[in-house]
Amino acid sequence: MLPVVAIVGRPNVGKSTLFNRLTRTRAALVDDRPGVTRDRHYGVASDGALEIILIDTGGFELNPDDSLFSSVRVQAEAAIQEADLILFVVDQKAGRTPTDDQTASVLRKAASRNSKNPPVLLIVNKCDNDKAEIHAADFWGLGLDNMLCISAEHGRGSFDLWSLIGENLANSMATEAEEEDENEIRIAVLGRPNIGKSTLINRLVGEERHVVHDAPGTTMDSIDSVVEIDGQTYRFIDTAGVRRRAKIDDRLEIFAATRAIRCIERCHIILLVVDATEPVSHQDARLAALIEDRGRGVLILFNKWDKVAPDPERNVRVVDDERDQRLPHLKWARALYISALTGKGCRLIIPETTKIYAEFNKRIKTAELNNFLEAAIDANSVPQHHHRPVKLNYMTQTRVRPPTFAVWANTPDGVPEAYRRYLENRLRSTYGFGGTPIRVQFRQKRRIGQDPGQ
Repeated sequence: MLPVVAIVGRPNVGKSTLFNRLTRTRAALVDDRPGVTRDRHYGVASDGALEIILIDTGGFELNPDDSLFSSVRVQAEAAIQEADLILFVVDQKAGRTPTDDQTASVLRKAASRNSKNPPVLLIVNKCDNDKAEIHAADFWGLGLDNMLCISAEHGRGSFDLWSLIGENLANSMATEAEEEDENEIRIAVLGRPNIGKSTLINRLVGEERHVVHDAPGTTMDSIDSVVEIDGQTYRFIDTAGVRRRAKIDDRLEIFAATRAIRCIERCHIILLVVDATEPVSHQDARLAALIEDRGRGVLILFNKWDKVAPDPERNVRVVDDERDQRLPHLKWARALYISALTGKGCRLIIPETTKIYAEFNKRIKTAELNNFLEAAIDANSVPQHHHRPVKLNYMTQTRVRPPTFAVWANTPDGVPEAYRRYLENRLRSTYGFGGTPIRVQFRQKRRIGQDPGQ
């Protein structure tokens, strides 16, 4: 699982700017006015060697005057409880404040309540030069062991920050790493609240292992069920329902949403449960995009089909059209129409999951792939829009889970995105890969005698 890093601090110290810097996005709203970030933002950040889930929280006010800031603090505390590492951001230009002192004390206590006891790194922001770093020495008085001066706006200290994050996460990542059985298929059940996930797992494992209740949010943590069927071990992970961020106003639900995302990292296959009685929602689409982005196999389950069957205007064709429109990034995914309550269609889930797992691990020989590439080029040559003629030289599979292919070219930048999609579609039509994402990457072919570092 990816480690979670939470950014906390009082308002207007540059937390969102740091979030945008590390994630290389503009996802977090940045403004000079305090209190602009009221909700939590999460994103995936990487420096090439380390990948993390990053959480940007609203300004941490200890004695808020209104309910808005009280809600912001609840979200910040929830992020602290979920984190493997905490970045406590302060403002060098504003200097050390009484709120900083109180926040440092609160963070130490909150971190100690976290079962992972995450380290707290003091990040002194807005240090644009060496003189500013000298003035930042006063922050050592906050009593934290690790302090780093940076400028999130200008990128100063970014390399050192990534190094410090990596060093402090090393121990927690080693402790958290589980000795997973490589012979078991790990399956996460993901979807919106009150959609029947726990009922489905009870149906699949054949006994009442999970609490099932009509109220949404019953499952607040991830729960594993290990079963063996026909000699194959399956680990089912029931996750808390993931709501739209605007509706996450309860501390436990905030806590559970991040865990559901982390469960994707643990698993090979995701069962994406969708309510068949309603149109495919925006949140379903967001979850589908996240699954595809993280490169996991997926089986879409349209649940509550027993309630749909009597409706003559809502049938498989209508739902399939909705799926194509709302989930275009999962056109390669397989789908089943089921009722977890009655058991309709559920007997097909395990066989389909096993097939998807086989496709997820499928490897094609290099010689066969080069024959495939030659035939693909003969059928549809690379469009020549680049200033240099583009030539594809050879192709190989570099990894599985998900299947990933590298195509060496003299000018990778000259290969249009549409041609990458063409090769991906042709790979699917030739070799299958149903239910799993695949990756096609273009790489620079080195000339003879060229330094590999060039």
